[in-house]
Amino acid sequence: MGICDERVVIVTGAGRGLGRAHALAFAAEGAKVIVNDIGASLEGEGEDRTPAQEVVDEIIAAGGMAAINSDDVADWDAAGHMIEQAIETWGRLDTLVCNAGIVRDRMIVNMSIDEWDAVVRVHLRGMFCPVRHAVGYWREMSKAGTPVDGRIVNTSSGAGLFGAVSQANYSAAKAGIASFTAVAAAELGRYGVLANGIAPAARSRMTEAAFAEMMRKPESGFDAMDPANVSPLVVWLGSGECNVSGRMFETEGGKISVADGWQHGSVFDKGTRWEPDEIGSIVSDLVNSGPSPAPVYGA
Repeated sequence: MGICDERVVIVTGAGRGLGRAHALAFAAEGAKVIVNDIGASLEGEGEDRTPAQEVVDEIIAAGGMAAINSDDVADWDAAGHMIEQAIETWGRLDTLVCNAGIVRDRMIVNMSIDEWDAVVRVHLRGMFCPVRHAVGYWREMSKAGTPVDGRIVNTSSGAGLFGAVSQANYSAAKAGIASFTAVAAAELGRYGVLANGIAPAARSRMTEAAFAEMMRKPESGFDAMDPANVSPLVVWLGSGECNVSGRMFETEGGKISVADGWQHGSVFDKGTRWEPDEIGSIVSDLVNSGPSPAPVYGA
């Protein structure tokens, strides 16, 4: 028996890295898993169904249930087909894990509009399209009087919460995912849907390229950067046992924390309109009265 017995779960970008680990972990907890992966390169180019098929084969060999899906998550119609596949294959959808992503790292002064658009498309649009189709399905169920126990788990990043040098496109997309998740939680609870996000630190094609030394596998002992360390939290957030919504969890190795997010700061109210030359001293006092922001990664 597992905490996801009989739940139907979609994991996007599940052919490698974190997505693969999530798919395997959900299956080990009894879920039926749609393994989505277009099989693109790290930069989002090309297609290869092999990695996703290997994950499906591994789940089935272990006695689980899984099916491959190679739809483009950022394409509106294709994302809809992915949701339909889960429903047609196993009769329903319970959990959607949005994990797919690419990187095209560049300093802002060198970044092209194509590099910006490609990353924002896969991360942000590629999260919205599947979520929008899934919540449409759950809303109709709720309106028909059928109990809904839906779960959304979105993948943000420390770069999205704090920023990362040479990753303005990635950071902006991941920040958008964090804000979207908060809004989704506020809007969808009435339909029986909980939405949360994760900002994981783990070994993947993305992080190995950017942080080679940090991500190197140790010769012995606990491998803190094994992506499988992140998956237990994702499985719990995607299970019927999850009872929180609208939160962003940072996770690395054996660590789990809840990110505190933006908070309203100190206020100075003049009671009338300001003159520009009055602003400097007030801003200085306001900045000094609050905590310093977390530093941008790589700064």
